[in-house]
Amino acid sequence: MTNKDIPFDYYGWWRIIETSRWANEYIDILGTALISLTGYGDKLRLFALLAHVNCYPTKTGVSFTWEGAWEYDPVNGTGNVKLRKDGRLSGKIRIKGGDQSSFIAEKSEEPEASIPEPPSYRDKWRRKW
Repeated sequence: MTNKDIPFDYYGWWRIIETSRWANEYIDILGTALISLTGYGDKLRLFALLAHVNCYPTKTGVSFTWEGAWEYDPVNGTGNVKLRKDGRLSGKIRIKGGDQSSFIAEKSEEPEASIPEPPSYRDKWRRKW
């Protein structure tokens, strides 16, 4: 197993169904809240966050760093997940210099439409109102 090999039980797409700290009714505001854990080109979509994910196996699960945009503002952070006995993931996501929340995710399929790239801060000023 190389550093990028994600354990089979964690590998793939996960539907984030709930967070402990943020208003769950807006969890899918940009589309289904998802995180991929494959070790290659992973993405995260949650609330108004679109991000690239770099994940790696640990002794207790999978940890990750992420970088993207919340709406148009650049943000980054870290996170980790552990597999629960019921087959769901229990995780934590942290925003660098900001908030953090735990979350629960269920195994999912890869979305039909790919998760968009995080917008650039410059795009904020190019929007047509």
